[in-house]
Amino acid sequence: MKHNSPIGLFDSGIGGLTVARAVRELLPNEDIIYFGDTAHLPYGDKSATAIQSYAIKISNFLLENDCKAILIACNSASAAAFDLVKMYVGGKALTFNVIDPAVAYVVEHYPNKKVGLIGTVQTVSSQVYTRKIDAYKKNIIVHALATKLLAPMIEEGFYDNSISKNIINNYLKNSVLKDIQALILGCTHYPLIKKQIENFYKSGLEIIDSSVVVAEALKLQLSEKQLLSTKSTVGTLRVFVSDHTQSFEQSTKLFFGEQVKLSYFKLWE
Repeated sequence: MKHNSPIGLFDSGIGGLTVARAVRELLPNEDIIYFGDTAHLPYGDKSATAIQSYAIKISNFLLENDCKAILIACNSASAAAFDLVKMYVGGKALTFNVIDPAVAYVVEHYPNKKVGLIGTVQTVSSQVYTRKIDAYKKNIIVHALATKLLAPMIEEGFYDNSISKNIINNYLKNSVLKDIQALILGCTHYPLIKKQIENFYKSGLEIIDSSVVVAEALKLQLSEKQLLSTKSTVGTLRVFVSDHTQSFEQSTKLFFGEQVKLSYFKLWE
């Protein structure tokens, strides 16, 4: 691992761009390689075995591009494949997921509280948040709801409009989320609809967006390992996709305020 090597991130589609943007804002001198597995989006309704297969192949691609850190910028893949990826990568790169930093934040700020979680079917059914939070024994009750339509809705460009508002509000009215004191956005797509979620609750509770706390955890680890970039120039951003989609191209421009060139890389025959 070299301090001026890139940071690699991957997700099934545009959701992980919320994490990539947070990393770029916090660590502007770092080179970033982002891989969107658009050929298999969304991961939320895939089996754990399928996600693990995708994750290993993408991790190998990032290792071949000399990444010093690999961040799984997807809750479904973090739940299903992080341990496997960490074992596969070994000492070749630092490995991160988007779940552990969010769990640490909840444990610190919400002991003895009731916390809601919305996420994909894969993330919710894995119960990974509940298990990790329970392990701290802080008497935090997690009420999780699978919100199956949200990720594909966002991938299709439906966010911040009346269609997304109706779907979001229908989910948030579910009795599972009654009387919660905070809500974890358990999918990296969901920061794109955070404003509409906040509007539903009318600032009545904190909406926990993991992208910022994940970026901070990444910076801390790179600093401790003396792997922060020493370059004085702004880092590069390279974006790879396994299948070209128009909505992804439009979203990258929205996220980064500039046209981002997409490179197509076929990982699967």
